[in-house]
Amino acid sequence: MKIALMSDIHANIDALNACIDHAYDLGVTQFAFLGDYVGYGPHPAAVIERIQAMQAQGAIVLQGNHDEAAFNNAPVDPNYWGAITVEWTRAQLSRAHKDYLAQLPLEHTLDSIYMTHASAHGLGKWNYIEDPRSATACMNALPAEINHVFVGHVHHQHLYYGGRTGDLMQFKPQKGMPIPTPKHRKWVTTVGSVGQPRDQDPRAMYALFDSASRILRFERVEYNHHQVAQDILDAGLPKELAQRLEEAR
Repeated sequence: MKIALMSDIHANIDALNACIDHAYDLGVTQFAFLGDYVGYGPHPAAVIERIQAMQAQGAIVLQGNHDEAAFNNAPVDPNYWGAITVEWTRAQLSRAHKDYLAQLPLEHTLDSIYMTHASAHGLGKWNYIEDPRSATACMNALPAEINHVFVGHVHHQHLYYGGRTGDLMQFKPQKGMPIPTPKHRKWVTTVGSVGQPRDQDPRAMYALFDSASRILRFERVEYNHHQVAQDILDAGLPKELAQRLEEAR
């Protein structure tokens, strides 16, 4: 089974549609969406509705921290970068959109594969996996039978693998390179961001995993990010968000 794992769409319907089309062209039969459908971008309702349609066709759909912020109506720390669009996003969403986000689960297990938005370590606290120590903490929070974890949240594509000591080490993959991930090792994959990459490359990101061959690939997809940046400006959102999309920072 070929699984497309996508996260951090951030209200960017153009990037989402491009990645879904790209995955279908590669023969994907299962989709998993790992959260953060809203925030930063100009198309929150359209993204949620596309995700709902994909779920109706069998996709796995999980909740992210920006999704939680959209439905819980709690005050937002003004020092938090994501606060820029929280109130705007809440105003764009119907009660049905918010109720949908609120009922999404935080985690999903598929055979020996575990998926969540941020980390299994402190589930729901939105911890980042950004180095071998945090990747090891995530893996150690899970049952022994789990050997591959997929997360989003960090907006970068990284791979961590278990060494002889039990601690995970980081491997920097090349885009599109097939990577064997045999079961005798532990693996943690950060799948990147569909709607807001932060590695100076504006192309959308997702991961492709073949559960039969256990081959992992990190994909990049072209889309018209210039148009989405203009949509951000047309929506009255801060110009810094359009610049961030253009510069992928």
